[in-house]
Amino acid sequence: MYRFSLYLFACLILAACNKGKVEVFQDHVALETPPHFPQPHYNFDGNELSEEKIELGRKLFYDEFLSRDNTVSCASCHHQAAAFSDPGQALSVGIEGRLGSRNSPPLFNLAWHPSFMWDGGIHHIEIMPLAPLTDPHEMDITVPDLLNKLNSNLQYRYLFEKAFGVTTISDYELFLALAQFMGTMVSGYSKYDRYISGNVEFSSDEKDGLLLFRQHCAACHQEPLFTDFDFHNNGLDSVFLDNGRYLITLLQSDKGKFKTPSLRNIELTYPYMHDGRFSTLHEVLEHYRSGVRQSPTLSPILEHGLPISNDDAEKIITFLLTLTDYAFINNPKYSSPD
Repeated sequence: MYRFSLYLFACLILAACNKGKVEVFQDHVALETPPHFPQPHYNFDGNELSEEKIELGRKLFYDEFLSRDNTVSCASCHHQAAAFSDPGQALSVGIEGRLGSRNSPPLFNLAWHPSFMWDGGIHHIEIMPLAPLTDPHEMDITVPDLLNKLNSNLQYRYLFEKAFGVTTISDYELFLALAQFMGTMVSGYSKYDRYISGNVEFSSDEKDGLLLFRQHCAACHQEPLFTDFDFHNNGLDSVFLDNGRYLITLLQSDKGKFKTPSLRNIELTYPYMHDGRFSTLHEVLEHYRSGVRQSPTLSPILEHGLPISNDDAEKIITFLLTLTDYAFINNPKYSSPD
């Protein structure tokens, strides 16, 4: 958190009031887009990027002040070192140690996502934070209560006025600022990306793994983002404890379907699946080889499992390790502002 005293902020605001208002900076920035990526789905129309708004979003993301009891931040379940996932936690953990019902997904390349959450129930990045903020198993705060907290905080009043030119903070500015930070968290500089760009070579096992991946996995995990953003039943269960996409659409054909996760940074984002049931990549591949459960909505390509040998599985995993983006997980732009 920024280590300014209330006295300093009072002085700043009083000085600004003497001038009429706090200066709103207009140093607009562009979304950093890797050259081999498609055009993003979210283009920041109506939410023009600026350093002040991104920095405000970063502070909000890391601040436990946003939860009801000041103990949980967005970053509590989304750690930069793990590509903003929650490594080792099968299910999200909220205030008072409350367990959620699903695994915390990693956060990167969100500007390319047409929908969010495992069931795709949210269709806009600016609305996405509303779910964890208000979920009683996560941050457990109402929007009016959060706005009261923010507007009672001299530091946040100054930062919102500096970024947006407002003297009263509303949910509009709150969600725009969070969207600016999360929407600019871009992961596209792994060894795979450098290989695609012709800047590095793959080992023979990495090349074989890429070919095997394209043969067995790429139907759903499409390059370069390594997801089709669609929803599939990948054979985890015959009887569903979590109906997934069906909870949003109420279509029988969507029972047991969940959003295809990106495999970027997959080495770091364990455990795997919507409920975190698999701890290792070997377990995941073993599931696709021999553990697929039959059900009416099962993806047709998994009806007989995937014909992957032990050697093939090792090579696929070797390739998947090239998707780890060390520049992303060490980028100070995404780190805590403390």
